[in-house]
Amino acid sequence: MTDRIDRVIITGAGSGIGLDMARAFLARGSRLVINGRDPDKLERARRTLGDSARIVAVPGHVGDPATGRALADAARERLGGVDVLVNNAGIFAAKPFLESTAEDLERFFETNVKGTYLVTQAVVPLMIEGKGGSIINVGAALVEQGMAGIPVSAAMTSKGGVHALTVSLAAELARHDIRVNTLAPGIIRTPLVENPDSLASIHPLGRIGEVRDTSDAAIFLATAGFVTGTTLAVDGGYAHGR
Repeated sequence: MTDRIDRVIITGAGSGIGLDMARAFLARGSRLVINGRDPDKLERARRTLGDSARIVAVPGHVGDPATGRALADAARERLGGVDVLVNNAGIFAAKPFLESTAEDLERFFETNVKGTYLVTQAVVPLMIEGKGGSIINVGAALVEQGMAGIPVSAAMTSKGGVHALTVSLAAELARHDIRVNTLAPGIIRTPLVENPDSLASIHPLGRIGEVRDTSDAAIFLATAGFVTGTTLAVDGGYAHGR
């Protein structure tokens, strides 16, 4: 069965979307391994979440192979395995195409693509041992529907890689009863987005997304046992019309 949510790893859980996902899974009774690049920020997040007996904090940059191994080791030793992996750690910034540099591309790929790939590679053996699991990769609605006023070619090239990884792994890992899906947010109110309410009008629902919206979607994908290889847009209708 791949709809268990007892043991959950969440990367990028120090704030924003990842922190609220941790709250939502805790509310459903899950035990967590949470990750973030900044140890102090991650510790503050752990204290904010409150239930320290059910939370293990593992700091580290997801682009470093050692971080994925540390997350898998913590899940094995402290939780006895893993049922759900949420690859939420990611970076985002707007910059015009002709001003973007090779260094910009490398920075986005290091976290968004390499980080997602390496953490997943470290965790999947645990899921195979446990006879299944759910992997949720956090992509972006802007991969599927660009916007002239938001120049994010470098960031979205990397997030497009995350979407492609989902499709490939969903096919490859299905025989192990491991489901792989993408959660693609629109504009969500987080510390990464400046003045988010100014962008509310791009969503047909007429409001900015809140972290609870992405958390609700993550719980759905974690428990939807016959859903794999899909991209779930959590974008207020942005991709379908404005």
